[in-house]
Amino acid sequence: MENRKVGLRLKRVFSCEFKKARVKEYETGKFTALEISRLYGVCYSVVYTWIYKYSSYNKKGLKVVEISKSSENKVKELQKKIIDLERIVGQKQIMIDYLETMMEVAKEELDIDIKKKFDTPPSKK
Repeated sequence: MENRKVGLRLKRVFSCEFKKARVKEYETGKFTALEISRLYGVCYSVVYTWIYKYSSYNKKGLKVVEISKSSENKVKELQKKIIDLERIVGQKQIMIDYLETMMEVAKEELDIDIKKKFDTPPSKK
């Protein structure tokens, strides 16, 4: 007989509070059902089951049509956030370059080594 490895499938159980919170995120337009399924690693059909079970708006037998504008708005918001973060990183990099140049100037012209060296013994005063 061959030795077969039998893999155990883990069955995840979600609390009612968790399911209701995801449905609330869906109803408020924060995320689409597909986004919720990707975020939490759940099949999107399970998300729809939660919606049918816990939603006050959507009941089984009704078609759920998701508006792509919410996804488009979310993408635009994330793109704006990326631009802002890139701007901030650029400003910080300019400041770092400026400070490094100032340290080099202080070392060359004033003979002051501002960079911290860990191997130097403490000075006696």
